[in-house]
This record gives sequence, structure tokens and C-alpha cells, in this order.
Amino acid sequence: MDLNKASVKRLDALVDLFEEIRSRDDHSAGLLQRFQDGYRAVPREERPRFFETLIRRFRTPKKAIEEDLRLLLAASEADAVQWARSMTDLRRKIESPRLKAFRSFMNLSGGLKFLLDFRADILAAQRQADVNLGPLDEDIAHLFDSWFQQGFLFLQEITLDSPYRQIRFLKDHDLVHPMTSLDEMATRLGEDRRCFSLYHRAMPEEPVVFIEVALTKGIARSIHDVIGESQERGTRKGTPDTAVFYSINNTQNGLAGLGLGKVLIFQVVDALKKGNPDIKTFSTLSPIPGFWERYLKRVLQGGDNHFSMKMEKLEEFFPAKVRQRIMDKFAEVAGGEAKGFGQALAGVLSQPGWLEDPEYFQLLKKPLTEITYFYITQEKGAQGKPLNPVTNFHMGNGAKVSLRNVNFAANRLPRGLEESCGMMVNYVYSMPWLHQIGRSMQSLLPRKA
Repeated sequence: MDLNKASVKRLDALVDLFEEIRSRDDHSAGLLQRFQDGYRAVPREERPRFFETLIRRFRTPKKAIEEDLRLLLAASEADAVQWARSMTDLRRKIESPRLKAFRSFMNLSGGLKFLLDFRADILAAQRQADVNLGPLDEDIAHLFDSWFQQGFLFLQEITLDSPYRQIRFLKDHDLVHPMTSLDEMATRLGEDRRCFSLYHRAMPEEPVVFIEVALTKGIARSIHDVIGESQERGTRKGTPDTAVFYSINNTQNGLAGLGLGKVLIFQVVDALKKGNPDIKTFSTLSPIPGFWERYLKRVLQGGDNHFSMKMEKLEEFFPAKVRQRIMDKFAEVAGGEAKGFGQALAGVLSQPGWLEDPEYFQLLKKPLTEITYFYITQEKGAQGKPLNPVTNFHMGNGAKVSLRNVNFAANRLPRGLEESCGMMVNYVYSMPWLHQIGRSMQSLLPRKA
């Protein structure tokens, strides 16, 4: 975008402040605060230009490392000490010159939160402005990889006795199953319910990620057995033997892709096993974001797509008699025939009340379950990983899924129907895998006293 003179002047002043922070060894709180205030004053649409300027202006020039590279390539590895020293010198020279400035914020009260929001803005700019800000993103992500481990993090259980502000924060930041009142949050902290948050010691008042757990007899296969009216009426049948993770929320967009959800899951497993020895199974009850709008609907529309599933293959999930009945019933309800099965099925699934129709329920249960299983296990992204982000997260952590873990009509709320045709999935974490990960993470996070 073209900037006016005032905008250019504002961005130039901010870049100069960044240079001053980078070049000084003594960083006053006032200087860092001036940069934060100046950055927050920049309109969101101008920030991509600022990010690009940081990448262009603060970089390691080629001539600064040419001689070191030449000497390193000509050197012998026989002298291990000299070789290691040369490698260290080179690493020091090729380190991003922006890192020194970013590190300085860690010593400022509120500095970590600022950098989290700063990276969230970088990620948003990459999505919205179609700019390549990878080098800048990698700078901050590199620092977060160091800062969000070992003794920097601690786990805390949230209960009805926790401070009001903590309970309020979780209520306002549950994006998986949003709540409209604190009373709903109270039910999620009641009997056979658990909630755990992961905090950073530099931000002890605000969790970075949290998880909600239901302790059940067997794996819960519907969200209505966990939250809402069904749960309030009481669904407990015997001593709980299963922990169901039904809502995992990252509260800081700046931590996207850093794997803190995995750290949280295994810390929570450890805490639950110690406090509830009867718990033997650990499973999720997960949504399938994008299944309808970004996948099944596009397949039904018959356009070219990069999915493994094509319309011809999709029809194979429906016996001929079932396809015909769906088309006939759709014509009766819509008052006119569809041009094909894809249009008829898309029309049915686009109507919010289809799941309440007993005939549609029976006709679609088996095919939709199998199509969903195909989606989460066979559809891959560019890097060969599961296309669905939730699937990718849990299966990347070692969880398993089978056809019987795909649940039809598991979320009948409007959002559940719009997002995934009411489907949900149980990703099951096996005990051998949990033991293996548990050993490797045994001393990773000391728990807060």
C-alpha cells in the first residue's frame, strides 16, 4: 500500500528506535516502552510495511561472512577444537541482527506479552497481506523455543476455588465450545470435570494454553454428554475410568506452531494419573473444523479440487437406493428436483434441521461417518501431514484413531452442524506412548507449589 508522508515519518521513527535498542547494551525501560507505544500507534494496515523494513534493513551482509566461510571450507576437521571454534564464530556472525533487540524485551515487565502480540501480528500480516515475513517470524519463534521450556513454565489446576479473574479469563477464551455465562464455566469445573492451565513465569496472571477435561465411564462420544443440558442432568455411570480432553485453547496467537499443546497434554496426563488412579484411558472429543465448508461442500459442488476425494468416489459411500431416496426426499422438501446427487446432498446438509429428520438420520449416518474417517486419515496437505489441523495436532502427538472413533450427530449445536455436519472424533492416546513421552518429559515442567 502507498503511505502518506505522516505514515512514512512514523515508520521511520519506529525503525530508528529499533536500531537504537539493537545497538545499545544498556536497555532502559523507557526506551523499550517508547518502542512499544510507537508500534501500537501504527495502524494495522501499515504494519506489514514495517515488518518488511525490519527484514531489509537489519540483516547480515554477504561480505561480513565471506571470509569466514572461505576459511571454514578450507580448514581441516582434524583439529576438533579449532573446528568447533570456527563454527562458533560463524554462528555468532550469521545470527540475525534483530535478535538482540527482541531479547531485550524479556527483561521488561510486560515485554513477553508484547512479543507474543508482535508475532501474532506478523502471522496475521502473512495471511492477510500475502507477504513473506518468514525471517522475522523465525527470529521470534527461535526465542520462544528457548523461553517456553524448562523452569519457565508451570502447570496449575483451575477449580471453583480459583480467583475470579482466572475463571473469567478461561470463560472468555474458550473458542472450541464458547460460553455465554460464568454459570456455564462453573459446570465445567464441577464434579468429574477438570481444567488445567499452563503459565509462563513472566506472565503468571495469564495462561498461555488451557485444557478442559471430563472424567467419564468409557469414552464420551457426544459433546452433549459432557456440556450443556444433558451433562447438567447427570450422565455419570460408575467410577470414571477415562479422561476426555474436550477443549484445548491456545490463548496467545503468537505461540502458534510451537507445540505447547503437546506439553500441556502430557503434563495433564501425569497430574490426572496421580490424582485419579482409576483413569486408564486418555482420549479427546474433538471438533473437525473446516470439514463442511472447506471440504465436503466443495467436493459436492463438483469443481476441480486438490482433494483425494472426488464426486465419483464420494458416491460410492452411498448405495444406489440410498442416493435415490435422498434425491427423492430432497425434491419433495425443496419443491423441485436437483440436477444430481451432489446438489441434492449439498442442499440437505446446508439446512440446519436435517439432523432432526429421522429418515435423513438413518440414510446419512453410515456414509457420513465413513467419509469423515476418509477425510481425517487420507486427506493430506502439501507436506504429507493430515489436512485437518486438529487431526494433525493429535496424530502428530501420537494419538490413534479408528472408524469407531468417528461419532455421528455428536455435536447438534448450530456451530457443530455448520462446521462439521455434527461430526466429532475421539483421538485416543495409548498408554505405551504416554509412558514413553512421560519419561522424556519427566523433568520438563516443575509444577507450581
